[in-house]
Amino acid sequence: MAMLPKHRPDDTFSLRERLNSRKVGGTLLLVSAVIAMIFANTPLAGFYNFIKDFDLSIPAIGIDHMTVAHWASDGILAIFFFVVGIELKREFVTGQLRDPRKASLPIAAAVGGMAVPAIVYAIVVSTSGMDALEGWAIPVATDIAFALGLLAVFGKGLPSPFRAFLLTLAVMDDLLGIVVIAIFYTASLSLWWLAASLVTIAVYALCVNRGWNARWLLIPLGILAWYFMLRSGVHATIAGVLLGLTVPALPRAGDKISLAEDMEHDWNALSQGVALPIFAFFAAGVPFAAGDGTFFDALSHPVFLGVFLGLFIGKPLGILLTVALLYKSPYFRLDSSLNLKDIAALGGLAGIGFTVSLLIGELAFRGNEAMLDYAHLGVILGSLAAAFVAIFTLRLRERAHHAEKLPEGKVAMP
Repeated sequence: MAMLPKHRPDDTFSLRERLNSRKVGGTLLLVSAVIAMIFANTPLAGFYNFIKDFDLSIPAIGIDHMTVAHWASDGILAIFFFVVGIELKREFVTGQLRDPRKASLPIAAAVGGMAVPAIVYAIVVSTSGMDALEGWAIPVATDIAFALGLLAVFGKGLPSPFRAFLLTLAVMDDLLGIVVIAIFYTASLSLWWLAASLVTIAVYALCVNRGWNARWLLIPLGILAWYFMLRSGVHATIAGVLLGLTVPALPRAGDKISLAEDMEHDWNALSQGVALPIFAFFAAGVPFAAGDGTFFDALSHPVFLGVFLGLFIGKPLGILLTVALLYKSPYFRLDSSLNLKDIAALGGLAGIGFTVSLLIGELAFRGNEAMLDYAHLGVILGSLAAAFVAIFTLRLRERAHHAEKLPEGKVAMP
């Protein structure tokens, strides 16, 4: 698992560094989604659906009804969640989440930013009389890769606490999203298989904390933990998160960096360069004429509207309202270089749900292709709308901060 030395100039290292970039990761994710949408809305749709629905079950080991698309969401996406777990561990041990005073406001904003879009979705769907409330959690997620990628490109002149606030909010959002998946989207539960997965994760934790970091040992343990979690009925990607949380986030004696930082560097390239683009390709291929109607019929469907409005309106509104209500309280503190206009711009970035929202849509409406298409279309268009607004507002806030002198000791993001 050791990270390649920084001075090594070979092609593999160069490619890994590029794939670790938020900009490159976000670009690959977007390109994969666009290609999928082109496939799904052209004469290539039949070929695309054939690949997507191709059965890759392995009955001999109890893996049934697993299509290529299911392997993308239930299998390969575990790599992404493993990296999320490592990021969470680092944030809790050495990052913003270790200091409750600094983390309290973005954590509260994350909660508000999840509650309001869920309420928006529930109101839209319930007032329509449609039985589709199981999709309430679809618009609650924030896509870290996209949000930080856009910030890196369009918000370079913003003060550094802006990124810290967004990162803390997004990490907490991911943690709460994982809890939602584990609690609300577990159809059936086998305690024996779950116990087997947890024991395997404990063995993995013992190995990484003892310094037994050989690939031949850790990768098979990780695959076993994933397999047992899959058989338990809990979504298998949860195993990836739990494995990531076991990795030590402080350097061992004689090491310059922690194992968490080392492994995040290695696995993030695979996550952004392979796992996320493959998942996006099979999740984002939604026909614009979702269901049995036209594209314009789809735009008026309650599930589409609930997801779209939840991401585009509910997410930024929930974050802004929460911060506006709490930031003057003695228990919460907004950095002196930020104001509510900055939080409004940040809320637009948080409305980019994409990866986790698409996954929750898969879980909520698996087996109901029409509803799933409406939900995914809402995620894609809602995230795109939020991204376009965020780009505009980031530029406005960047100009405003350039026109002001930053407080002493504060620097703009590089």
